[in-house]
Amino acid sequence: MGIFAKRTKTKTRRRVRDLDQIKADITSPRHLQLYKETKAAEDLPGFGRHYCIECAKWFETETSLVVHRKGKPHRRRLKQLKEGPYTHEEAAAAIGYRTDNGSQKTKSQEIEMS
Repeated sequence: MGIFAKRTKTKTRRRVRDLDQIKADITSPRHLQLYKETKAAEDLPGFGRHYCIECAKWFETETSLVVHRKGKPHRRRLKQLKEGPYTHEEAAAAIGYRTDNGSQKTKSQEIEMS
């Protein structure tokens, strides 16, 4: 016999905070403090002293945190945060909803006019 709902367990094991939550942590120290208060310090690596805000990860030692900040996954996360989340207009355009007021001319219209 196997573990019941093993697939569900493995999918949620490495769940990290979303980009919009991390942006809120960076902009508002109170938001970050509220999140840290929900975690018990005894259960966290290094008793919750070493935390990377951008990646939402705890580390055992200060040294491992410094090494992490020099690494590729941390730089990737910084790039994602710099790009920012999608706007409502971009999300609507992605699923096919967009407003076309006829202000843009297509190439075929420009050729016919010439």
